[in-house]
Amino acid sequence: MLSIVVPCFNEQESLPYFVKEVEEVTSTLAHSVEYIFVNDGSKDHTLESLRELYEKMPDRVRYISFSKNFGKESALYAGLQAARGDLITLMDADLQDPPELLPQMIERIETSDVDCVGTRRQDRNGEPAIRSFFARLFYKLVNKFGDTEMIDGARDFRLMTRPMVDSILAMSEYNRFSKGIFSWVGFNTEYISYENRERVAGDTSWSFWSLFKYSIDGIVNFSDAPLTLAALVGAFSCIVAVLALIFIIIRALLFGDPTSGWPSLVSIILLMGGIQLLFLGIIGKYIGKIFLETKKRPIYIVKETEEDLKKEEK
Repeated sequence: MLSIVVPCFNEQESLPYFVKEVEEVTSTLAHSVEYIFVNDGSKDHTLESLRELYEKMPDRVRYISFSKNFGKESALYAGLQAARGDLITLMDADLQDPPELLPQMIERIETSDVDCVGTRRQDRNGEPAIRSFFARLFYKLVNKFGDTEMIDGARDFRLMTRPMVDSILAMSEYNRFSKGIFSWVGFNTEYISYENRERVAGDTSWSFWSLFKYSIDGIVNFSDAPLTLAALVGAFSCIVAVLALIFIIIRALLFGDPTSGWPSLVSIILLMGGIQLLFLGIIGKYIGKIFLETKKRPIYIVKETEEDLKKEEK
């Protein structure tokens, strides 16, 4: 069986196009197919659309609806937990992930020693230049300072074997960053490149600010480099301060102690204060992650599934 996990947030416009295109592709496969849609607290009529899809294809469609918006990472985790297939793929409902690649991905896994076939964009055409710049910068930083390699342009769209998915599910951490988890668990992975595609309908829910926060989480979750940087800068500042103090004492002994120079002194104080606040923020970010992990809150809360519709029908 092939399980297709689809996280959804305000995707009522995209869902009909998505199902139509994926059905055209999967109808040519020898595998049975199940859809697992995860409604991540959508504010539009996504849930109603999923109910209609289930009524049309009760043998193929399953859905999970959260009690609120828990984020895409939680939706991916819930979908993987619910998947029953031997092969599991993750896809976005906006059709930026080309369904026509599925046969090629399946063939690659079944004919070679590969546990995962991922996808990556060849380019970032159609994406704002500032977003592309920071995306490339993120991958450079996380690969330079982190222990887990992440592929620039890699998408969540990937086909995985059951053992790999089971390994991902074993990592039940609250602070999740799937791109890093996919890489951290290992397994043989190959990538297929494709040209960037625009959304088929609707608007993206990813603003620049949300992507920025997402990238910060990725760096913090898979690298302690910011803490090392804070320690190095702190040590360097101490050395410079000691040298400056020695210089000031010697100058005062030789030439007296003039009162001029307060502007430079204020500037130095503000600079050092700013550096201290910056690195206190970095340390606070890590402490916040620890705080959330120790609470042991659920990664998501389910409000409704297709099983509830079955009960209502009875």
